[in-house]
Amino acid sequence: MNRWKLYNPNPRGSNVGDCTVRAISKALNQDWETTYAGLSFMGFSLSDMPSANHVWSAYLRRKGFRRHLVDDHNQDIYTVRDFCEDNPKGTYILAIDGHVVCVQDGYYWDSWDSGNEIPIYYWER
Repeated sequence: MNRWKLYNPNPRGSNVGDCTVRAISKALNQDWETTYAGLSFMGFSLSDMPSANHVWSAYLRRKGFRRHLVDDHNQDIYTVRDFCEDNPKGTYILAIDGHVVCVQDGYYWDSWDSGNEIPIYYWER
């Protein structure tokens, strides 16, 4: 079963290293601009870039999310697709090495098929 849903709310349709903005906008049901502005303000207040892990983590924490480590279920490789199958309900933000993706109700929403990527930790509300 294909669990990937194409999602790119970038106003210009660009895929420009804004995966954090895209994932959080989907999870919070906000437009790209609102999410970008919120992350930028958080980055300004913490003196760092909006895409820095501790900046978007602080933003999610303020929005009621909690962070968890991914349980690999004793598998050698545990992917975004596996996470979706194990979590058919709920909204999650998955942190991958160099990428961030939103999972909602068993589907991952991204501008490209990141289903084979390996999540390290996730945020849940």
